[in-house]
Amino acid sequence: MTSVPSAAAAPSVLDLAPVLPVVVVDNAADAVPLARALVAGGLPAIEVTLRTPGALDAIRAIAAEVPDAFVGAGTVVSPEGVAAAVAAGARFLVSPGWTDTLLEAMRGSGVPFLPGVSTASEVVALLECGVHEMKFFPAEAAGGTAYLKSLAGPLPAARFCPTGGVSLASAPAYLALPNVGCVGGTWMLPADALQARDWGRVEALAREASGLRGQDAGRTASGLPGLPGWDAGRTPRT
Repeated sequence: MTSVPSAAAAPSVLDLAPVLPVVVVDNAADAVPLARALVAGGLPAIEVTLRTPGALDAIRAIAAEVPDAFVGAGTVVSPEGVAAAVAAGARFLVSPGWTDTLLEAMRGSGVPFLPGVSTASEVVALLECGVHEMKFFPAEAAGGTAYLKSLAGPLPAARFCPTGGVSLASAPAYLALPNVGCVGGTWMLPADALQARDWGRVEALAREASGLRGQDAGRTASGLPGLPGWDAGRTPRT
């Protein structure tokens, strides 16, 4: 297991690259070459969803063998999932939504986390807890760029990673918003490329995605600034 940095020392997931690949790993043996392809293409932050039996093994392998990857766990929906992901080496956590119990577990994990929101009320509740970075999910179904733009004025302290229905074509409009740090997506991971283990194609698609913000292309998980606006000292609402 890799040494997981404290939240205060960890880079912000939203600032690592313009796109956060959302990975579903069916075969844990593919995790390392897949991660290497994404990192080589300029996408060092990798969200491995806890949707398959091999997900934790995939996180463990990436954490051990791909040092330039900033691997995290997605679809984290319980305190038990938090503990298992961090034990496997996850360096950040992503959830599709949140509860007080889940938020408390994520805060106590010692790694950055992106709790999921889809309404202004959920955003306000997280801001009250000192959490400023969130996953906006499901992005397209929940109102897309128009909804996020409407949140920027009254809730400027919140930053988002919109995920859910975001594509190469729609990503630039999200990234142009002042309250969006990155977008989550799967388009750089087409099923036929994964099935064929065509890591060169994955790398090329990752490079295209990382170029959505030229200044972010080619960055790795090393040497990035601390987590902005993440207050580890606050406690969740009760």
